[in-house]
Amino acid sequence: MTNLRELLHFYAEAGVDTPLEDAPVDRFSQIEAKRVAASPAQAARPSQPQRPEQPVVASQPAPSILSKASVPDDAKIAMARQTASSATTLEELREQLAAFDGCNLKFTAKNLVFADGNPAAPIMFVGEAPGREEDLEGIPFIGRSGQLLDRMFAAIGFDRTNVYIANTIPWRPPGNRTPTPLETEICRPFFERQIELVNPRLLVALGGPAAKALTNATEGILRLRGNWKAHLTASGIQIPVMPTLHPAYLLRNPAQKRFAWRDLVNVKIRLRALTD
Repeated sequence: MTNLRELLHFYAEAGVDTPLEDAPVDRFSQIEAKRVAASPAQAARPSQPQRPEQPVVASQPAPSILSKASVPDDAKIAMARQTASSATTLEELREQLAAFDGCNLKFTAKNLVFADGNPAAPIMFVGEAPGREEDLEGIPFIGRSGQLLDRMFAAIGFDRTNVYIANTIPWRPPGNRTPTPLETEICRPFFERQIELVNPRLLVALGGPAAKALTNATEGILRLRGNWKAHLTASGIQIPVMPTLHPAYLLRNPAQKRFAWRDLVNVKIRLRALTD
């Protein structure tokens, strides 16, 4: 008896609460009998007037907040133009660039790399984008390429006190990859405004990407270098541009240094003619 009670208790805990009968029960016939019995009662009820069908109104999605990542590319470029054009000094431009969130490179870089040197200098050197050392320090051309650039300055009698140095892209691309055309176009209003505010006598484009960004040329740097081009500012001023080889390229190809030397000599001659 005790074993039976324990067995029943076990079944109850397991959820078995309906005992089986000796004869099988046809549950389907029971359900059918209940349905037939209920039919006369339903027929006796007065019919209810049918309600007109209500139009189905689709639920409106909740308004979403437009994130910075979802801003269209054209809007980012327009926003960059508006922001850059409002700067009246280099310091204002730097502050506005630091606060600008329209370029995705800002969120992967450690520091804004704005410029170095003397903003009153007659020559402005423009590179493409910061590297690792520049990103860490926030100063353009301070790694191995920068050390070679300093020696290039010295070869023609200049240093960082009488030149101005900047990049077309102020944030380091991840892994030193090439900036995309969109990233260049978003940053373009800022470096163009930077050139306007510095108003140098000459521009030196370091490498192909900088030369193309400044002059809209399509040739490679080996064809562009040594040939004077022009940069047209938003105010209509033409500034002579000398495309030359990037110091990083010269570190990999030391034999090409003689061409960079010739380009810098031409820059010095042209500057002397402009200042005499």
